[in-house]
Amino acid sequence: MIKVSVMYPNGKDVQFDTDYYKNSHLPMISKSLGKDLKGLEFEVGIAGRQPGELAPYVAIAHLLFDNVASFKSSFAPHAATFAADVKNYSNVDGELQISELITLS
Repeated sequence: MIKVSVMYPNGKDVQFDTDYYKNSHLPMISKSLGKDLKGLEFEVGIAGRQPGELAPYVAIAHLLFDNVASFKSSFAPHAATFAADVKNYSNVDGELQISELITLS
């Protein structure tokens, strides 16, 4: 299992429309990726390490897939559409990381 994390850096001038992202962008992604998407989580940053410090990321989305191949084959046909929608919810682009999930006993 892999996790694809899309992390939106936070900062003084960052704008992020949580409602649009949650109610429009993520449902569009979920519908487009279909059965290849095994899970989806959304986090909104509320604080950093020090009191009063901004969270490093204003928002993070985590998408679960069986493997990198299923992510790439389901995501690639829609990548341009997903990217074009960013202007509707933020003035920053997300950073993408693909991680292998390791279960600890």
